[in-house]
Amino acid sequence: MRILTQQGIAFTPHDYDNSVTDGATIANLLGEDPMQVFKTLVTVGNDGGHYVFVIPVCSTLDLKKAAKAARVKSIQMIKQKELLPLTGYIHGGCSPVGMKKPFPTFIEESATLFDTICCSAGKVGAQVQLSATDLATLVGAQFVDLV
Repeated sequence: MRILTQQGIAFTPHDYDNSVTDGATIANLLGEDPMQVFKTLVTVGNDGGHYVFVIPVCSTLDLKKAAKAARVKSIQMIKQKELLPLTGYIHGGCSPVGMKKPFPTFIEESATLFDTICCSAGKVGAQVQLSATDLATLVGAQFVDLV
């Protein structure tokens, strides 16, 4: 949220019970459409590069589409124990904003159907609601078909 404020990006913060980890339940607690609440997934390509994908919480990342978007032969999810050292975030609190270093980032194109989307604010129990276009501009993301 500090980064969004520093960059002058309008957002609405949302807090929820940090014992809840299921994305659909989080969407329900926020009173939002699960297609409008997004999760952040970090992957590694066969080239050794890391790639970030932001998709609706009720969806599954299509690894073939992800690899095509990243222009690599194959992609797989990183191991959970690698998330914190790589990004600075823990599982369940990973945000596309404010990672330790920038990674190529892709947002599911359905995000453009909504005025705003929700994503992690960088810790479990906190979400931010903002324009998908503002998010994409801030992190240098592309909108692509990922699910």
